Amino acid sequence: MERRERFHQQVYEEYAYVIDYLPYGRPGLRLRRRTGAVVQLIGEECFTLLEAVVREGVVLKPADRVYVGKDPREEILYIIGRMSYEELTANAKMELENIIEKIVLSREKYFVDFFNTAKPITPRMHTLELIPGIGKKYMWKILEEREKKPFESFQDLQRRTGIPNPVKLIAKRVVEELSSDCKYRLFTRPL
Repeated sequence: MERRERFHQQVYEEYAYVIDYLPYGRPGLRLRRRTGAVVQLIGEECFTLLEAVVREGVVLKPADRVYVGKDPREEILYIIGRMSYEELTANAKMELENIIEKIVLSREKYFVDFFNTAKPITPRMHTLELIPGIGKKYMWKILEEREKKPFESFQDLQRRTGIPNPVKLIAKRVVEELSSDCKYRLFTRPL
């Protein structure tokens, strides 16, 4: 499915990673019914920030991958809803970038394809330039190298272009998109 198309239709996350586990719930959170533990999650497909109620007796920790799709769930009782970056706990904000890096690594082919297919946004700006740390110099090097042969991995991309750690650069962009009102969204969708 085309990258931009998936954001124009309703997309539900199938799996998400725990970014914070709150065994006694979150202060000020009003729920449909009394409950215990709550988790703050980040989806692995669109980096959707979610809050969910944990099943009784289940204890989760940051970086745990849980099923949040439509079918019966093992660890999650129900999804409270989407949340904004500002609603995350301080712990969740601290864990966020590391967990995004983990997601990016697990979806390496998707993100390498991004570098292989990214196009200009305007005559003066290329999509690649929206990634922190990639300016005109690296952009031209990426475009030149991908013309010779598409990138096969992050290691291949880094070796052939000299850009710093692409996983960290993508993670920084995702955090930027989640924490601010970006004009251009590459990897997330608006709240």
